[in-house]
Parts: sequence; structure tokens; C-alpha cells
Amino acid sequence: QVLLAAAVCTKAGKAIVSRQFVEMTRTRIEGLLAAFPKLMNTGKQHTFVETESVRYVYQPMEKLYMVLITTKNSNILEDLETLRLFSRVIPEYCRALEENEISEHCFDLIFAFDEIVALGYRENVNLAQIRTFTEMDSHEEKVFRAVRETQEREAKAEMRRKAKELQQARRDAERQGKKAPGFGGFGSSAVSGGTTAAMITETIIETEKPKVAPAPARPSGPSKALKLGAKGKEVDNFVDKLKSEGENIMTSVGKRSTEAAKVLAPPVNMESVHMKIEEKISLTCGRDGGLQNMELHGMIMLHIADEKFARIRLHVENEDKRGVQLQTHPNVDKKLFTAESQIGLKNPEKSFPINSDVGVLKWRLQTTEESFIPLTINCWPSESGNSCDVNIEYELQEECLELNDVIITIPLPSGVGTPVIGEIDGEYRHDSRRNLLEWCLPVIDAKNKSGSLEFSIAGQPNDFFPVQVSFVSKKNYCNIQVTKVTQVDGNSPVRFSTETTFLVDKYEIL
Repeated sequence: QVLLAAAVCTKAGKAIVSRQFVEMTRTRIEGLLAAFPKLMNTGKQHTFVETESVRYVYQPMEKLYMVLITTKNSNILEDLETLRLFSRVIPEYCRALEENEISEHCFDLIFAFDEIVALGYRENVNLAQIRTFTEMDSHEEKVFRAVRETQEREAKAEMRRKAKELQQARRDAERQGKKAPGFGGFGSSAVSGGTTAAMITETIIETEKPKVAPAPARPSGPSKALKLGAKGKEVDNFVDKLKSEGENIMTSVGKRSTEAAKVLAPPVNMESVHMKIEEKISLTCGRDGGLQNMELHGMIMLHIADEKFARIRLHVENEDKRGVQLQTHPNVDKKLFTAESQIGLKNPEKSFPINSDVGVLKWRLQTTEESFIPLTINCWPSESGNSCDVNIEYELQEECLELNDVIITIPLPSGVGTPVIGEIDGEYRHDSRRNLLEWCLPVIDAKNKSGSLEFSIAGQPNDFFPVQVSFVSKKNYCNIQVTKVTQVDGNSPVRFSTETTFLVDKYEIL
């Protein structure tokens, strides 16, 4: 191997971008670059400097250096030619030779560096070829996107057809005097119990198609919502046509139909009176047990779309027994809320704002009571020779909750390779770039309240902390709900919809 690494660094030896062409640890390359400015003799104008093990070939660029680290037996003339090409590449992607600009375009520079050098040796390329190679379109990507767009169109058509069938079934049931069928959990408990289920509108408004495919929606656990069908004839014909032309279609493309179904799932059906109930938790635990601090903030946001429902009262049911501190909006009648658990304006003749989200009630819970932790995490690293065996387990303490998209992130020591996974409930992802192991669990509920993960990797017990947790839930922690909405005049009930979210702000085991 001749060329070991190419880097852009400051005059103090701090690496901004570094591309290693041989196996080198981060500590090693940072040490070499930190030593580089100390080796230069400022009184002489050389373009290289040597140590006992490596040679630095460099070129000043304003406040920065373009540095090549090579072996001592490399050809210095070829190294200088390679250095000039590296130096010409940087202005192609960076408008200014400054640290911020280099950092912003670091990946573009690394891709270009890879076109210049492969396995430590210079490739026979020029600047124009590098630009062409890094910008080259992928035919396979075009095929993949075409198949995915076809599947998304098919999913939209299937969604419209199902919506019309359900709407027709509701109408038929109303004509025959029967109870209208329910269409899945978008409304509140009061809606599903006392009135007809949430209506599925006959007209589905198609939003403008984004240029970038949206991220898959978070799954909300078991549900009776629509399940969009598999590939239709249009997709099959398109794929068959591509195959007949000699294209090799990846089998994994077929799996995208389920992702498209998630992306195109119908949104929450919003009534004229809609409420968002959102809670965020911030929690810090000790690795040996004990809750250092837990703080939870919740709020009910009211959105009224129709002026005729602007004078209403919200009937709140508070089943919390943990000592939550409640606070109403200054314009809300505090006496009415204290006496009857109803949210209404101090002046009953006034109306709530229209077409805007208004916070009407918020609550806060702060505690160090260990029994209040919704999801306990026990991480137990133990040294075994040169490696460390890590056992980590979770347990859901609040069984009324259903946590979705749970990700438990365990830091790993750098430069020690991939962890060896033993037993695991769920799935895992190893992020070698950030030195993280992500334990992924689609749902944690009363039926799946505990699980464990075992793995081995070189390191010390302190290397595996802090453990971080993230999740989302459609059930709130404090069990504060709006059960009914009534008109101020006449006390007649009003149809409403609710959207409940329980999120993580910070969840750490230190």
C-alpha cells in the first residue's frame, strides 16, 4: 500500500475531512495529523516532511492544508501529481477554502477522493472524469423508482375503492335502520360508544406528490384499519415488460408495497371540533437502579373549524392518581373546571378562536418515585477476558400503555469491530459509523411487556452508557381524556375527534 490517507486539516493539525485507503483507526489518523504541523520547518519551503514510518506530502490552501500521508518508499513525484489533483478537486465542491465550507461538503469530497485513489494507488483519471463519475445516474435506481411509483398509484386507487365501499355500507345500514358499522379507531372512546363511528369522507383529497418519498409512518400497533392489497395487474405488466427487455428486477422491490401502504394510510379523520392530546416525557435513571428525575408535560390543544361550534364546553375525565398538577388557560373558567371538570370560557358569551390550535389545559408531573417509570431498562455489562458480555432487558411497568417503534440505543467502543449477538427479542441494527447498537422493537404492550438482548464485544463496562430510549404511543401516560363536548346553549352534544400522542423528549440510563 502506497497512499495511506488523504486529509484536509487546519494549521493546528485538526482533521476536517480524512479518507483512509487502508485499515487505520480514528485515533491513529488523528495522531498523525496532530503531529504534522509540529514536524514542519517554517524556515524552508518544502512540500513534504518525513518521520520514521510515514511521509507527509502537503500543500497550503489559505488557512488549511491538503495532506497526503504515504509510505516512505512511495514515488514522491507521483505523490506530488496526486496532491495537485486532490487540491484541484476541493474548489469544485467548496465555494471557499474555509473549515465550515469543507465540513458542509465533506461527503462530496470523500466520494471524489475515492475516484482518485483505490486501494492505496492512484487511478488514471482527470478532473472532468471525476465530476462525471460522481454525478452518474443509476439505471437500477430509475427502475426501482418507476416500480415504486406504480405501486403507490395502485395503493391510492385501492384506498379510494375501499373508502367508497365503507361509505356505501354505512349508508345502507342507515337506510335499513341498523347501527352503522365502525371503521377503526380514529375517534375518542365517547364517539365509538355513544354515536356512530368516524365517517370516511367520500372525496379523498390527493396532496401534491412530493419530490422525495415521505418517510414511512410510525405503526400504531394492532388495528382494524384498511389493509391495502398486493401488486395489481398494472404492476405485474410493467415488471414483466422490464424483464422481457432483459432487466434484472430485484426481488426486494416487491416488499415496497407494504411500505407504500403505510405511507398512504388514511389520515386521522378530523371533525369540526378536534383535540390533540400530547405528552412528552424526560427521564434520567441510574445504571444501578433508582430514578434520578422524571418530568412529564402534557397539553390539550383545541382546534375548531366551524364557527357554529365555537361556544362549547369540554368534559374532561381525569383518572390520574399520581398527583399531576393541572393548569387551565387564563381565559378558561377555573371554578367550572374545579367543580365539574369542564373546560369553558370565563365569559360564556364569547367564542373560542376558529381555525387555530388553542392550548386549553396543561399538566405537569415531576417525581423521583421509581414505580412511576413507564419502561424500565436494566443494562448489565460484565468483563470476560478481553471482551465484555452485555445483558440488557426491558420491562413495561405501565401495562395500560402500548409503546410503538421502540428503539433502545446502546453506545459501543470505537475501533473494535461488530458486536456478536447472542439471544435477542426483536431486531437490531449496528451503526458502525456512530458506534451504536440499536435494539428495535415494533411494539411493547401488556402481551409483550419484557424482553432481553445479549451481545459480546471488546470494551469496558463504562463504554455501554448512557443507554437511550425512544418510542411513540397513541395512549397517554396520565390518562386524562376528553369524554364529551357540549354546546353552551342547550347543552346538546357535539361530534368531536381526538388525537393522542405520548412522545419521548429524553430517556436516558446513565
